[in-house]
Amino acid sequence: MIRWILAAALATIAGPVVAEIAVVLNSGDATVSLIDRSTYAEIQRVPVGKEPHHLMPTPDGSELIVASSAANELTYLDVATGAVRRRVPRIDDPYQIGFSPDRKWFVAAALRLNRIDLYAADGLKLVKRIPLARNPSHIVFDRASTHVFVTLQESDEIAAIDLARAEVAWRLPVGRQPAGIWMTPDDRRLLVGVMGRDFVAVVDWRARAAVKQIVTAQGRHNFRAVGDGRHVLVSNRAANSISIIDQQTLAVIDTFPVPGGPDDMEVSRDGRELWVTNRWARSVSIVDLPGRKVVRTIPVGRSPHGVFFPNAARE
Repeated sequence: MIRWILAAALATIAGPVVAEIAVVLNSGDATVSLIDRSTYAEIQRVPVGKEPHHLMPTPDGSELIVASSAANELTYLDVATGAVRRRVPRIDDPYQIGFSPDRKWFVAAALRLNRIDLYAADGLKLVKRIPLARNPSHIVFDRASTHVFVTLQESDEIAAIDLARAEVAWRLPVGRQPAGIWMTPDDRRLLVGVMGRDFVAVVDWRARAAVKQIVTAQGRHNFRAVGDGRHVLVSNRAANSISIIDQQTLAVIDTFPVPGGPDDMEVSRDGRELWVTNRWARSVSIVDLPGRKVVRTIPVGRSPHGVFFPNAARE
């Protein structure tokens, strides 16, 4: 009896256990869904600016930035609770956003305005607007923070931006409607999801050359690391599947079905659970990654796009 009372007292002092929250952007509803990862239940929808498409944590990991492109604003959420902490207006058309690895630059891809906006990361002071054509969408940095690479969906190219000079260094054709872009762990090659074809383009960015095509399936859209430092996932949105690419051999090792227009992804740190937003189905699929099988579907809002939770694989 005494032991039970002591345990209860300690639990009271420690406070209630807070569930880990997954955040899903409902780009068609101007909301985010907060999902309890332990119960897989949506617990709240939080209003944000119109057309939230992408999100990322701040460099210190304490906040989550939601980029609302049509509202021209950033919404900062508490990573642990999903509560809105603050809003930053007058960030033009932030379709995709990113901090450079050295934390010096903040970059926003303004898709509808056909430009890249370069900000000083400290204070988000605008440094330069860099015109690009057409539809700059996804971005990735090299590890030394010398360049940011941008896919141009309607120009069928990628562009390299020299960050120190704040200017376009080069452009390269890669295939019809490039979308997601990924840097391999060795910092040598870019992987580009070519939505209008059935392959991932491999680019040697130092040589400024496309060196290979990795055939997956129709509508490649975005990438996410598995967490083992070697393999990366790519969503085949039109084909309703996800492929796994070996980044050393540059070959597909497996493809498995995920219905509903799989889009953005997040992987648990242990590599066992994959969350996928289903762009056309108003839902999130939970995939048993070792078994390559959808085991659960969670209803969310219209046109779910980005997804994030703190305890995730990043490399």
